[in-house]
Amino acid sequence: MHAVKSPLSDADQKTVSEALQGALVDLIDLSLVAKQVHWNVVGPRFLTVHLQLDEVVDTARTHSDTVAERASALGVPPDGRAATVAAGSGIDPVARGWVEDTEAVRTLVAALSAVITRMRERVAATGDADPVTQDIPFIQITAALEKHHWMFQAENV
Repeated sequence: MHAVKSPLSDADQKTVSEALQGALVDLIDLSLVAKQVHWNVVGPRFLTVHLQLDEVVDTARTHSDTVAERASALGVPPDGRAATVAAGSGIDPVARGWVEDTEAVRTLVAALSAVITRMRERVAATGDADPVTQDIPFIQITAALEKHHWMFQAENV
């Protein structure tokens, strides 16, 4: 087997790989949570919330691929298996069944807030270790998630 070698020092690779793996888990879970709520949302604002949820799913899926490919490029095999996601996510689980539109919005605000908080920690952790990783996935992803966070918060005003 041929392993991909990282251009980073061992210490920097450890810092960056932990940040990338954590981000991958959070983004995969965010896409799953948003899709679960998307399938079950009901209420007067159904259509608006339903469509917004798909935007979050698209963002999370696109960026999870970016994170996984960045990890691979640095010689770190990404792990997006269900058991890994379940064990490492920072997002609270969602209940089964129908979700009122207002509760769906609250759920997504909380999920996005949890992921954004952890992404900002990763921005700080990777600044010295690998500014490329800090920028490509973490800063850009955090900006995209904060936009969704703002839009869902505006739904609850």
